[in-house]
Amino acid sequence: MFRSHLVRQVVRAARVQAPRAASKTKQQAVPPTRQFSSAPRRFDKEPDRDNVDAATTSGEPGESGDHEGQYARTKDDIRVEYPEEEDLPPSMPVQGRGGFHFKRTLAAFSLEGRVGVVTGGARGLGLVMAQALVTSGADVAIVDMNRDEAQRSAQGLIDTFKAENPGADKIPKVTAHFCDVSSPTSVNQSLAEIIKVHGKVDNLVTSAGFTENYDAISYPYDRMQKLWGVNVDGTYLYAVAVGKHLMERNAPGSIVMIGSMSGSIVNVPQPQAPYNAAKAAVRHLASSLAVEWAHAGIRVNCISPGYMLTALTKKILDDNPDLQKQWTSLIPVGKMGRPEDLMGAVTFLASDASLYVTGADLRVDGAYTCT
Repeated sequence: MFRSHLVRQVVRAARVQAPRAASKTKQQAVPPTRQFSSAPRRFDKEPDRDNVDAATTSGEPGESGDHEGQYARTKDDIRVEYPEEEDLPPSMPVQGRGGFHFKRTLAAFSLEGRVGVVTGGARGLGLVMAQALVTSGADVAIVDMNRDEAQRSAQGLIDTFKAENPGADKIPKVTAHFCDVSSPTSVNQSLAEIIKVHGKVDNLVTSAGFTENYDAISYPYDRMQKLWGVNVDGTYLYAVAVGKHLMERNAPGSIVMIGSMSGSIVNVPQPQAPYNAAKAAVRHLASSLAVEWAHAGIRVNCISPGYMLTALTKKILDDNPDLQKQWTSLIPVGKMGRPEDLMGAVTFLASDASLYVTGADLRVDGAYTCT
């Protein structure tokens, strides 16, 4: 070991003592022969190999085939207008999701003694999430533009609960209330009515919202204003009203805003830029209010569903059958979700099982946004 160390020292000393200039040869300056340019140069391709370079930026648009970008672009010929109220398909409560069971689970998931409000709860995702709260023990106020449909859905939830819980000691109170969530006056009036009937509000789910498919240039401005009024203004107004109520009571609470995966990605092939931007606003609103209201014990989170097969979505796919194949081809699990797939998510965020979760965006999209 000592000998090896000595040899290394001798070699190192010899390198240090050698004149550095001796190791260099004098080079003559040669003028550059290559002219630099900012324009990319295209090189000739070998005729006997696949033209892979055509699939890069060195190729012309469409040079490698008609498939270029076809699964990542919107199409202007897809147009879906949100139906008028009388044309909206009704929704029914989910069967077989409630009732007594003997499976052990955390007591923190229970919503016993809580009062929840679900905007847009008369049909679709809102109705299913209202049922999740009822099944977990809460009393619920359904808020919707269509009072009659809201009343029918409220009664349906009560009837379903009775059928699945024969002999139950307590029947949940489920009420229906009219509200135009884009109107501050209507929001305050409906919340005052709910508090009068239920005595308080502990949870809010802002499910009121809709989408339309228009290319941005052709989208009528008045329809865009309506879309933003319901999706963004309505979410903000009802959240602020409930937040104020909770602070006046000095009570903790949970607000769950229903966003969309469209707030994080751009859907294809249907064009829907205003809707995507609106849901991005909802997602960030949840984060902002979570920070602003953390001191008051008010948690604010967001659920971002992917493609869910509601009655309305089914109607859209019936009119545009090619959409279903393209949508499911882009979902890693290969399937669309069902509205009931959101029941566990909303119960978790509304209950004490998520006491340290606030400002989160829970994506329920079959891993769509992971790719």
